[in-house]
Amino acid sequence: MTHSQPEPITPPENFPVTWENPDDAKLPWSRDRSHNPDPVTAMEASLGEKVGPVGIRNAMQFFGMPVGQSRARRINTYAYSANLPPALPPAEMAARGQQAQQKIMDRVSRLETVWQEQLAEYDRQFAAWDAFDFRAAGLPELLAHLDDSMQRGAHMFGLHLMVGFPYLMALSHFEDYYLELFPEKSALDAHRLLQGISNKTIEAAHALWRLSRQAVALPSIRQILAERAPAEVIGALEQSNDGRAFLAQLSQYLDMYGHSSDGVSWIAARHSENPTSIILQLQEFIKPGTRDPIAATARLAQEREQALADARSHLHGYPQAVVDRFELLLKSAQLASVISEDEHFYNTFKIADRLRRVLLAIGRQLSETGVLAEPADIVHLTLEELRETVNALPNIDRRSLVTARKAELEYWRHVNAPEQLGTRGPAAGGRAGASPMGRAGMKKFGPPPPATEANLVRGHAGSAGLARGTAKVIRTLDEAGKLQPGDILIAETTAPPWTPLFAVIAAVVTDTGGVLSHSAIVAREYGIPAVVGTGNATQVIRDGQMLEVDGSAGVVRLLPTEEII
Repeated sequence: MTHSQPEPITPPENFPVTWENPDDAKLPWSRDRSHNPDPVTAMEASLGEKVGPVGIRNAMQFFGMPVGQSRARRINTYAYSANLPPALPPAEMAARGQQAQQKIMDRVSRLETVWQEQLAEYDRQFAAWDAFDFRAAGLPELLAHLDDSMQRGAHMFGLHLMVGFPYLMALSHFEDYYLELFPEKSALDAHRLLQGISNKTIEAAHALWRLSRQAVALPSIRQILAERAPAEVIGALEQSNDGRAFLAQLSQYLDMYGHSSDGVSWIAARHSENPTSIILQLQEFIKPGTRDPIAATARLAQEREQALADARSHLHGYPQAVVDRFELLLKSAQLASVISEDEHFYNTFKIADRLRRVLLAIGRQLSETGVLAEPADIVHLTLEELRETVNALPNIDRRSLVTARKAELEYWRHVNAPEQLGTRGPAAGGRAGASPMGRAGMKKFGPPPPATEANLVRGHAGSAGLARGTAKVIRTLDEAGKLQPGDILIAETTAPPWTPLFAVIAAVVTDTGGVLSHSAIVAREYGIPAVVGTGNATQVIRDGQMLEVDGSAGVVRLLPTEEII
């Protein structure tokens, strides 16, 4: 039997790679476009290299998984990672993998208890984090707090995976069992039994909708939102009593949900710092034709209960063990559908908020000495450069370095980074999704995209339904203002803060993800079609093209104008 050998990957001409460590060229490097579709700053990459692999190792050790090497690198401003399996005999790998699977399934069986314990641990960690007194801290204390924050962040990222693996398994296992019981149905039918259940992402969107209804009821507020650019809205609202009262309500919203950012970056500006994206989404909500997301959730809950009643009726007369197993897996999957979004609220965004707080506190002191032009410029230094800067004070100036880093980000933002770099490893024989956990991960991140055909973009079914409309390619929330009710959102990926846009659009199409991706889950919560994991929709579809999105089949058709009625 022959085995494929490692094969060097030649990068595109517009993406030359210089390996600082020649050994890195021998590793299989991959982009995670689901989490990092855009270039990352030097500090984000530096933190990622320190925090991410530690959290991964902690989680894998917790489950007894075979621990290999996990490395992260920033290559031409894009985040890449390389994960190598441990050097263990195949039999031992299989045995340890089976033990880890059993431990994951044990946590699935008591997922509610696991989740409540995790929430309590989050509360303890954030209470300890927030006890730090920034007012009395000098640079030495702040650097020590940054080190502590990285350790705490790694610990909590490990916790994220410790509940992440079980909730993915709960969702995947329920889907598989449903299809065993109902072979004539589809995976999307299984997920109908999980829809219409509130979570923190939906809760935030509903709160923003209620805020938009206050704006609609006040002509002066509605006019400002309708006519002003997002960056001008707050200044205009400050000029009237009604405006100031509305800003107070917006402030309450940001107190609750403002620790999020436009994506899942650990150190990007929070919405509490810069609410422009929130204002832009309020502007979307007041447009005629936008659907009421609260009513949509209520309707989907009714559909869920009817579908569940039908399923239970079908199972009448089945052995009690089968019915009990169905109910147990359903309960776990419904909770898992909540956890999948709430984890971003409690873990991802709150960790990022705390890391950014300490970085900005250091940045303020460095900007006061003239080392940086403004506090936020600290994100363009690496951790090593930050420590060197503090040690060299006052005889150092990082402003020119920051300027160069900003220009670097802007340049590479317009270059399509390749999916793979380094060396392509030996073929896995098509077994990447062979294990239960592998299949669950495939449903989250998506299998390889099907080939694109003329006037046809193929992906994977994310949310059922058929919709026609105008394509709008959105790469950041800053571009969301060009969306009109009934448009088709085309994106590399979406994150929880994008959720309000789903009340505006007719369908969503993404480059990344599978049936358990955020885009697919939220599309189902809004009852709109979704095609996910196309691989290249943002490259082959252009603004203004007319599309037909078949979320049930995972197909997008590019329509000639005469087909649109």
